[in-house]
Amino acid sequence: LLFRLLHENTAHPTADALFAQASAQMPGISLRTVYQTLSDLAAMGELAQVSFDSGPAHFDPNVADHHHAVCDECGAILDVYVDGADQLAIDGLAGFHPASTSIVFHGRCATCAAP
Repeated sequence: LLFRLLHENTAHPTADALFAQASAQMPGISLRTVYQTLSDLAAMGELAQVSFDSGPAHFDPNVADHHHAVCDECGAILDVYVDGADQLAIDGLAGFHPASTSIVFHGRCATCAAP
């Protein structure tokens, strides 16, 4: 059920949001089951768990190499593709060897920025 709810879901839902959707379709499902299943799916590489600032974790079924844009007004999270992000020349990393790169753009989405 959770895998089906996440399939092609671009909203980056939280566990609580998925629990609400799952409960509507499968009354009696527990929040613990939802969290455990999401944790297992993330451990298997079937989805990514992403966190922004101090908010709750979000789950992303898009496991392709990508980054995110977060709307500061409505909280929408968008997938963003940045060519060559792992090869950017960045000052201040002397002696540091990054294992991965994660870029998060903050601002206003097209809906919130519309007049």
